[in-house]
Formats: sequence, structure tokens, C-alpha cells
Amino acid sequence: MNILLLSPYDAVSHQYWRRQLTAGFPAHHFEVVTLPARYFGWRVRGNAMTLADRLTVDQVAQADLVLATSMTDLATLKGLVPAIAGVPCILYFHENQFAFPSRQASDRDLAAQLTSIYSALAATQLVFNSVFNRDTFFAGAKALLRKMPDGVPAGVLELQELNALVLPVPLPDPLFTRTPSVRRPDIVWNHRWEHDKGPERLLEIVQAYVASGLPGKFHLVGQQFRTVPPAISEAIALLKAHQLLGAQGYIESVAEYHALLAQSEFVLSTADHEFQGLAVMEAMALGCLPVVPDALVYPEYVPAESRYTTAAEAVQRFSHPARYAPSDWVAPMAFQAQTESWQDLFLRSV
Repeated sequence: MNILLLSPYDAVSHQYWRRQLTAGFPAHHFEVVTLPARYFGWRVRGNAMTLADRLTVDQVAQADLVLATSMTDLATLKGLVPAIAGVPCILYFHENQFAFPSRQASDRDLAAQLTSIYSALAATQLVFNSVFNRDTFFAGAKALLRKMPDGVPAGVLELQELNALVLPVPLPDPLFTRTPSVRRPDIVWNHRWEHDKGPERLLEIVQAYVASGLPGKFHLVGQQFRTVPPAISEAIALLKAHQLLGAQGYIESVAEYHALLAQSEFVLSTADHEFQGLAVMEAMALGCLPVVPDALVYPEYVPAESRYTTAAEAVQRFSHPARYAPSDWVAPMAFQAQTESWQDLFLRSV
């Protein structure tokens, strides 16, 4: 099968997903077209124009199936490239624009939300990486359409919601077969250094942790950008002052990063926004006990005894570790466990 894979905002998690699929299904030929993950507002509204210019006649003519991320302005793309309109299309949602925390509502948010609705209506099949993602998309889309003054067809998204599937981004199988390491009582916070990953909550937990006198190091690792949230800088300074800071910043080597996870006891999330949580899932596959907010996607795969609502409760999770095998809770997300479901999706869609 020839699959035209479109990733017009090719962020790290989107790259992770497409590389897993292209490597894991060698029987299919994937023609991959990506755009850099920058200029968000322009990408949301302009990706169809850019893709229409870059796609070749052969790429479209040979496609049996289009597999596009939900950042794709699919409705406009079908108008600009009419040949695509006749090809079945799976729209894969890594996130949705209705549950993403924004510092303030803007016209850009509205444009992104409406574009995602049009794309959903233009697709053959919708697939989400979590139940949380699916439910917040349809709830948000319906709420937005109810605000429109007129012209919204009754039940406009009912069929899409009825047929929507949930298939998480698969985790690499080798994560589950790594030889167990001797663990230190360390904590890894492994997220993008941005406002939606909860830097203020991180600082609160670091302050409570320092006050508790617990001995483990705190590793603050993840993708960084030009501006570091002030709360993260303050957390780093506090940990340094108490000699509790471990690794800091982005770890280039995947092997070194996985070794850090395999040697640490806990993985911490403070996110205000998470639709799957690959960073936490990877750490759990490598044996880290999760300590995560009791919200968002986390109740789908993290036991209640590892979730928290306050900084004090999070620190209590560190001082009184839960007793279960974390990898067991994310084993259904392993690539091998999902292979049949993805293959069936491809075959049923054409």
C-alpha cells in the first residue's frame, strides 16, 4: 500500500509517531511530506497552500491512503489539490486546539479551532491518541459551533464522533526489554520548558521537596527554547543551592537519556496540557514510578496512588513510593501490542 503521510507541523512528538509507523510497517511504502514546527499561526492557516505547492503529481496519483496529522488543513488542501479528494484520508490527532491552555483567547485560537473542525469533516476516519483527546475535541467543537449565529447543520459532527478511534502513539518495543538497573531515589522532570508544562507547579513541588529533606536528586531535562520560564530558573537555583540538582537541559544522546530514566525511581509531570504523555510513558516503560496530576490524560494509564492534586501530595508520593510495576500499565501502548490495530486501520480505510 502507498501511504502519503503529511505532517505540516513536524514537532518532536509528531516525528516520534511517524518514524515508528514508517519503520514498523515495511510492507507499506510511506511517502512522507513534512513542514518545520515553527510559525504556529501561519502553519495552521497556510499549510495547505505550502503542501499544495510541494506535493508532486506522482505523490498524489500513487497514494492509496493519506495519513495526515490534525494540524493539516485538510479541507483547503482538498480544494487546492482536487486529486486528493478522491483518496481515503485518516486524520490523526496528537492534540486538539480546544484543550490547549492559552494565555489569552485570540483570533489565532479561533482560526485553529475552526480549521480543525473543517479538517475533521473532510477526513474519512478520525483517530485520536487518547480518550481524553477525543472527548475534549468533540466537546470543544460542539461548544464552539453552538456560539455561531446561524447556518450550523444539525448533528454536524455526530458521524465523525461515532466512528472515531483511539490509538495511542506506539512506544518502541526495546524500552520494555531493557535490563533493569539499580535505581537511585531520583526524580526526573522530562518535558518541554514551556508554560503549558506547568513551570509554576514544578517550582511549588521543588520548594516542598527541598523542605522535606528527601535525599534524591532532581533532574530537569527536556527541550529548551530561547526564553526559559522564570519559575524553571528559580527551581534550578533552589535545587543548586541545596545540592539537589542532577542533570539539567536537553540530553542529546537517546542512550544517555534512557539510562537516566532506567536509573531513577520517579518521573514527574506538572503539565497543564497533555494529550498522551509520551515522556511519562517512556519513563514508565523503563520502570520509573510516575507522579502526575490527577487530571488530563493521566487517569487513563496511571494508578490513583501515583496521581496528585497538591505539591504536598506529590512529595508524599516520593516519600512513600507506590508498589507496582510501571511498565505493566503502559504495555498496551508498545508497538508490538498495537501492530494489529494499526494494520487493520490502514486496510479498512482503503
